[in-house]
Amino acid sequence: MRSSYFRVMLLLLGLLISSSLFGAENPAWNSLKLLSTSQKIRVVLNNKKSFKGQFQSVNDDAIIIRAGRTDQTLSRSSVQQVFSRRAGHRGRNALVGAAIGAGAGLGSGAAIDNDCSRNSMVCTGNLGKAILTPAFGLLGAGIGALLPSGGWQEIYRSN
Repeated sequence: MRSSYFRVMLLLLGLLISSSLFGAENPAWNSLKLLSTSQKIRVVLNNKKSFKGQFQSVNDDAIIIRAGRTDQTLSRSSVQQVFSRRAGHRGRNALVGAAIGAGAGLGSGAAIDNDCSRNSMVCTGNLGKAILTPAFGLLGAGIGALLPSGGWQEIYRSN
């Protein structure tokens, strides 16, 4: 009983040490030097004020962004976080939505076309598949294009 208690405590201590060593990483200020000029960024200051604009340059003491028509020089000591804009995937989302919609339209059209018997009131032949496949494909493409895309990725956080 005593040895199992010791093992559990040792395991918890190991987890605590590893989480403190490998836990929340703090991206360094030097990572901002990898940004390209005119890349869209968002800077959050210590007072929670936020600036969105295009990256201009960075040195050891400050970051310069173009917010609107003017350049803003923000000192390193006042910067809490910096985010960069990730590329969007609207085209890819639209293609995936179109494929899913076309598949659903083909399945629905096949189910409707399959109901051609002497007792059915309407026999569509192959019109169900011919109409519903592209219609559902267009609907799926529209929904896929409307899905959120891109977003902000944190590239710097002060201590």
